[in-house]
Amino acid sequence: MKQSIYVLVLLVAFGMQAQEKEDATMVSETIMEAKTQTKDSTKSTSKRIKIDGVAAVVGDYIILESDIDKTFLDFQQQGVSMEGLTRCKLLGKLMEDKLYAHQAIQDSIEVSPGEIRDRVNQNIEYFSQQTNGMAELLKFYAMEDEATLRERLTEITKVQFLTNRMQSKVVRDVEITPEEVRQFFEKIPVDQRPVIGVELEVAQIIIAPEPSKEAVDKVIDKLKGIKAEVEAGSSFGTKAILYSKDRASGRQGGLMAINKRMSLAKEFKDVAFSLQQGEISDPFETEFGWHIVMIDKVRGQERDVRHILLIPEITNEKLEEARKEIDTLRQRIMAGELTFDEAARSFSDDKETRNNGGKLINPATYDTHFELTKMDPEQYSQIEPLKGNEISIPLIDETRTGQKRFKLLKVTNRYNEHVADYSKDYIKIKSLALKEKQLKEVGKWITQKIEDTYINVNSDNRKCEFTNNWLKK
Repeated sequence: MKQSIYVLVLLVAFGMQAQEKEDATMVSETIMEAKTQTKDSTKSTSKRIKIDGVAAVVGDYIILESDIDKTFLDFQQQGVSMEGLTRCKLLGKLMEDKLYAHQAIQDSIEVSPGEIRDRVNQNIEYFSQQTNGMAELLKFYAMEDEATLRERLTEITKVQFLTNRMQSKVVRDVEITPEEVRQFFEKIPVDQRPVIGVELEVAQIIIAPEPSKEAVDKVIDKLKGIKAEVEAGSSFGTKAILYSKDRASGRQGGLMAINKRMSLAKEFKDVAFSLQQGEISDPFETEFGWHIVMIDKVRGQERDVRHILLIPEITNEKLEEARKEIDTLRQRIMAGELTFDEAARSFSDDKETRNNGGKLINPATYDTHFELTKMDPEQYSQIEPLKGNEISIPLIDETRTGQKRFKLLKVTNRYNEHVADYSKDYIKIKSLALKEKQLKEVGKWITQKIEDTYINVNSDNRKCEFTNNWLKK
């Protein structure tokens, strides 16, 4: 459901017809002519002009009545509960998003074209799958062609990036002390404290088959040959489309927009940020395979890169060797020769978990607890049958690049459903307390920026009881 809402937000404006676009342009021009521009946007004045179709204006952004209508329709089509969801609440949310985006531009927050392009491509691919192809997608959203669809989605995606980065900037320096966490918890009435569902701690051991030296050398030679051809004038992007095993970027000519804050393989990040614009790396290895990288454009701490990933071939014999290795390891653990923790630290090929005895980190909470009802369905199906200290049979695991490997799973701890306890559930309570503090900071920021920003709400919407002071009463 959360993903559906995300999709809907992206598609708020997809149903806008050509006439509505013309209306938006006319409205923008009329408002710009009507404003008396000053350095302080709160002092801007405008003639009282009734223009059909405009719900509100926030800074340089216009929200059409059709935006609200389309959001309602999309929610209904996706089966989202409409209980308590009013037109005024939706307008308030759209205005809040535009306020973030407007202020992001004022604060010179940038979004690279590469980032937008990557996200648009991902979304187009996802939407096409959901509607059985591009033709059906265009028909469903009443868009005349793919170029128009991409143009519109590019506009929406840029606003989303700006909104998200402005939100992150507002709260990035908000911290919380243990005393504030304690006070937050003690303010919650005992009978209203949250209930924590059944939770598990899970550990894994990964054994990945090793490619032969001949297979590795073949891949390295191929990458060296591609590099030489590109330096001689061939297109890196075309080579990536033809050869790269990274399905996500390969379709886009290997293009990726990256920055130093992103979660990337250390080796990849080290190479990408050591090159100059236009330079191509030598082949290098990460846990995903072998790469070459070319720097398309450098923008301070951010850059657009193109890369090609090749994966050495794994023979059936090598895969069988890995299966036998992990089966032998399982037998040794069950015989008491070594513990699961010791086996993970000594033998697991998973760099992220082996130093922690194989314990998995929950990406949603960054701790080791997984709430049973919120686990990934595939992971749940593998974990649910395990009882006590039982260890799973060797399971086939596949990376996002299609590499096959084997894993063992074990539930190391089980926590029954319980009312939140300050000492046992401190990390979760801290997270809730921090979110509350961040929301307060966001509230203060919104209140201040509303005062500093040109905002105009259509007279038909002034009867709304907004959470924020959009009417500047």
